[in-house]
Amino acid sequence: MFELHASKASNLKNDVLSGLTVALALVPEAVAFAFVAGVEPLVGLYAAFMVGLITAIFGGRPGMISGATGAMAVVMVSLVAIHGVEYLFATVVLTGLLQILAGIFKSGKFIRLVPHPVMLGFVNGLAIVIFLAQLGQFKVTNSAGELEWLQGTPLMIMAGLIIITMAIIHFLPKLTNAVPSSLVAIVVVTLLVQSLGLDTRTVVDFLRDMTNDPTASIAGGLPQFSIPNVPFNLDTLKVIFPFALILAAIGLIESLLTLTLIDELTGTRGRGNKECIAQGAANTVTGFFGGMGGCAMIGQSMINVNSGGRGRASGITAAVALLGFILFASGLIEMIPLAALVGVMFIVVIGTFEWSSFRILSKVPKADAIVIVLVSAVTVATDLAIAVVVGVIVSALVFAWDHAKHINVNRSTDENGSTVYEVIGPIFFGSVANFLEKFDVNNDSDDVVIEFKRSRVADHSAIGAIDTLAERYLAKGKTVHLKHLSQECKLLLKKAGDLVEVNVIEDPEYHIASDKLA
Repeated sequence: MFELHASKASNLKNDVLSGLTVALALVPEAVAFAFVAGVEPLVGLYAAFMVGLITAIFGGRPGMISGATGAMAVVMVSLVAIHGVEYLFATVVLTGLLQILAGIFKSGKFIRLVPHPVMLGFVNGLAIVIFLAQLGQFKVTNSAGELEWLQGTPLMIMAGLIIITMAIIHFLPKLTNAVPSSLVAIVVVTLLVQSLGLDTRTVVDFLRDMTNDPTASIAGGLPQFSIPNVPFNLDTLKVIFPFALILAAIGLIESLLTLTLIDELTGTRGRGNKECIAQGAANTVTGFFGGMGGCAMIGQSMINVNSGGRGRASGITAAVALLGFILFASGLIEMIPLAALVGVMFIVVIGTFEWSSFRILSKVPKADAIVIVLVSAVTVATDLAIAVVVGVIVSALVFAWDHAKHINVNRSTDENGSTVYEVIGPIFFGSVANFLEKFDVNNDSDDVVIEFKRSRVADHSAIGAIDTLAERYLAKGKTVHLKHLSQECKLLLKKAGDLVEVNVIEDPEYHIASDKLA
């Protein structure tokens, strides 16, 4: 599905250098997401540090980068605007607790139910979103305080630096893999701008534009422990719980999908439930230390993987380096040209987009092609998590519609004169109507056997159909026997009671879901 030139093996040197690359790119994103949420830049930077560090140490996917994200920030903004930042911190704590519960109850395994077309649409939509986000760097604030597009020489300088950055990232691995090409590109372009005195926007310019503060800086101290200053009562819970529930769901969906994506890239297997618990612990801690919370960062994870980061050391390095920038090296980081970071992200876009999807659209079933395009479009229009939910629902409905047509029933008579119906295909809400039409209650013998060896009772609608069928035969004074019904299906049968006779000896055992490797 994806092709990368980087090694799949973990290497400490690669992890450390890759982590430094990620840390450089984390600064403007954390600041931007803090601005989206309506909080101070340090609230986003602290979240990137704490969430990134805790998930790197305890998470279920080494090499994955977590921090403050835009998907969660857009949910936070209304909470902050109405109730203030302290309510946000309380919400982040509760969000973490809900995510821990999701991990304890092993909900991480269900991300494996996301269909392949949804994943294709997800990565394509993600690439488009990352690309569109970079276009904002081509705008500056004019004298009237409004954003306008770069023009003339500034635009040419910006474009030239981006091309140089992308060229270094593309061609350097052909010469050597000793250091991450993204890190080299950022350093080279920064030195080039400083030595030639080029007039181009830097990280500090971006920060000051976002905050509308000409003295703004990423410099700060260590995050301080503080219990959120909110009333601990039911009214507060009513305010924060809906936000916490949405944030927990969005965070886990994005994190688990990113985990699956990194699994594909590296050819390894992450642990979803462990990641849920680690994300939850990270958000809980972050809420007590003045951070806005977060989840897996797909773009930063892609930078890390492309730069050779595979082990936990890459995420730990990124988090610790980010804190180091805040404490000691804010001046150096603030002089990095935005063009260098935009070039890095453009390479991520090219590597993330599944270009082969254009070729396969005409070859896969129409429903799958529609899902790919739909998920991509919804991702761009709304949010990654919403797009995935929409894609899964549409895929499930298509599956239900297709399998509703695949129910078949063969009628015969055995040596005892009983009417035998062999059911082929699953019985569920979409197929119950066809299932009931297959039986000839009036002309069947007084003893009817329904064989489920090649079928499965899937849901309550199926149970209702069997009850309806049993009542029809009872009304005619006839008896129904269900044969080869699975253990799970037998547990579902409540209403049939004495009407149903089950051949327990010949029943096989089926296991529907497993927590193994989840």
